[in-house]
Amino acid sequence: MQTKSHINFDPAFRWLTLAGGLAILFLVGSICYTLIIGAMPALKKFGIGFLFSQSWDPAFKEFGALSSVYGTLVSTAIGMLIAVPLSLVIALFLVELAPPAVSRLVGGAIELLAAIPSIIYGMWGLFVFAPFLADHVQPWLTSVAPGLPLFQGPPIGIGMLAAGIILALMVLPFITSVTRDVFQMVPEVVKESAYGMGSTTWEVTRKVTLPYGIQGVVGACFLGLGRAIGETMAVTFVIGNRHEISASLFAAGNSIASTLANEFTEASDDLYLAALIELGLVLFGITLVIQFIARWWLRRTARKLGAVR
Repeated sequence: MQTKSHINFDPAFRWLTLAGGLAILFLVGSICYTLIIGAMPALKKFGIGFLFSQSWDPAFKEFGALSSVYGTLVSTAIGMLIAVPLSLVIALFLVELAPPAVSRLVGGAIELLAAIPSIIYGMWGLFVFAPFLADHVQPWLTSVAPGLPLFQGPPIGIGMLAAGIILALMVLPFITSVTRDVFQMVPEVVKESAYGMGSTTWEVTRKVTLPYGIQGVVGACFLGLGRAIGETMAVTFVIGNRHEISASLFAAGNSIASTLANEFTEASDDLYLAALIELGLVLFGITLVIQFIARWWLRRTARKLGAVR
């Protein structure tokens, strides 16, 4: 008689994990198929020109994704340009310089920031941060760079700059937490060897900690990028929600997610609804492209590190 300890669970485990992987592929394929079917009237009417048209006029049934794509990319770029350096600095401070008590306290505060709902960020951005931006930051930027197109226009607070900064605050906890965990995985013996050879803290950080954890850092940055590019409610509150492309970061704009949040319930005909679904399809495609770039970059980084070692 076969005892329980001799039962082979490997085939069941193999089929269970295979089913989980196939379920993910089925889910992604189903989402893509649903978006394509829903967007078909707009795809047939506008074709590839939908991506390059700035027109968005439901009354005349003219729709284009260019302003929404522009706003999505610009606000996300601003957020990442602010969040990534700050996250690296905070993570390095927590791992390399801060006393354990301070590290635990600051680390807990960062994780608390990650738990705040996005709509709270949006409300705080609209009622607190946007007036501060209009009264203090935007006038200062205009005076510092009076001829720069990026800082032209009335200081109204809401706009691309406000959306980018709010996105930076939202993704900073995620990037910082992952980066901190990556830096904590660097073997102490490696860093102690560098210190023993006379290296300073900066040299150990630059030549040991960062190269050792570069793959994790890149992964953390792409994790934050994926969160930022699809953020909806916080951006909707502060971006201004105007279908317009402007060189000024003070100007109101829109993103794909904010357009969907604002107008989906107002879609009064099939073409309008199809155009909004096609915007969702464009956002889905951008997300897939980012994932492919992330995987390619991580493989490339791994090959380089392998070649060096």
